[in-house]
Amino acid sequence: MPAAPGARSRTQILLASTLYGAATLAAALDAGLLAPADRRLLLVANTAATPETTPAFDRAPGFERLRTRFDGVLSWNETISPFHPGGWSPRPDDVPLWERHLRLLWGLGDDEVEIVLESIQVNPALAVAQLFPDAPLEVYADGLMSYGPTRSKLDPLVGTRVRRLLHLDLVPGLAPLLLTEFGVEAEIVPDDAFTKVLAELGDATAGRLPDVPEGAALLLGQYLSALDILTPEEEERLHARMLRGAVRRGHRDVIFKPHPIAPARWSRLLEEEAERLGASLTVLDTPVLAEVVCQRLRPALVVACFSTALFTARAFQGLPVARCGTELLLERLTPYQNSNRVPVTLVDALLPDLDHPQRPPVAEAHLSGLLTAVGYAMQPQIHPGLRQAAERYLAAHLNARTRRYFKRRRLTALALPGAIPSQLAFLPRNPAVRRVARRARAVRRRLARRPSGTQTRNGGPQ
Repeated sequence: MPAAPGARSRTQILLASTLYGAATLAAALDAGLLAPADRRLLLVANTAATPETTPAFDRAPGFERLRTRFDGVLSWNETISPFHPGGWSPRPDDVPLWERHLRLLWGLGDDEVEIVLESIQVNPALAVAQLFPDAPLEVYADGLMSYGPTRSKLDPLVGTRVRRLLHLDLVPGLAPLLLTEFGVEAEIVPDDAFTKVLAELGDATAGRLPDVPEGAALLLGQYLSALDILTPEEEERLHARMLRGAVRRGHRDVIFKPHPIAPARWSRLLEEEAERLGASLTVLDTPVLAEVVCQRLRPALVVACFSTALFTARAFQGLPVARCGTELLLERLTPYQNSNRVPVTLVDALLPDLDHPQRPPVAEAHLSGLLTAVGYAMQPQIHPGLRQAAERYLAAHLNARTRRYFKRRRLTALALPGAIPSQLAFLPRNPAVRRVARRARAVRRRLARRPSGTQTRNGGPQ
């Protein structure tokens, strides 16, 4: 749409680091959720640990179908080379120089710039937002993290520029917590728009996916060891556990889709386990979205740890799903503020356990309260207004089923209900206990004030 005579042209820069994110952008554009613009530029960021050896998503099968939505494709990696997109940000004094450079490099001239990006609290999205300090921002959610709090305190000069949060309705009825500290309203990308984009990607991958028998199970790897959540050996055992669980449920044909950058030896070890179990294993190493695999192959069961694909398979394709290993991850995630905590919590709370499918999920009526309490415990300084709601939830619903979502040490640090066992709850109010605690603190203070060389009465060092 050309600009009116005398008016400045408007250019939208849309940042994406995954094919899933680009598909979400395409669906938002198809649904008319983004404002009209004279030009739309897709800015591709390859955030792999070694982008030199890992192709960016714009080289993946099916991307050409998405490319038609954009007037041009730019590479963020080439723009800031030799720096890595996940670790580089501009120095504040260099921002004006960088903005002039990018306007020349990308042919922006004096256009009005609008930016649509994901994961605004970290680079590369934060860096791009900082480089155009006058540009309004819109954020789109790439997965389940939008239901959790902003992972760190965002500079108000960035946060107050965000106009909307676009997200897929992966958990119907649950409102995102991301960026609510700035009053940002969330808007849903329609399901049919997203499934239409997935169908386009599926058509582009015709012939690249194997034929699998009816009743096959799909296992999704996530390369959690790269995030330092599990060790490589533990992740291998997790994949084997998924395979055994699928076979126990009667699935003799199993498809394993490893993470694109996972080691090849993991697939070989899983093949050995399948042979031992008498199952037929197909390793799918084609660079295709898990959501597209679900749509094209229609597996009888989808198994993963906490992949977003579990929710897309359930919500958009109506496929049976099961989780595996979430209990271990809830224990391992550190610090408590780890941004993966909310996705793991949602998967654990709502989806069936592969090994124990009879265990009931958390009641959906209590889900919002659970996420509020977890969100407050993660970021109490960002969301102090959630404290009372968190206290109410913990006082009423903290039990053997929900205790796994909270760490006792975290509850203690925040003085929240559940910090100590209920049978010992009288202790903080007991006068004798409080007197002993005061005396212990006084002794500790006196000892701390003594010089390090002070001698005790018997001549030994204090």
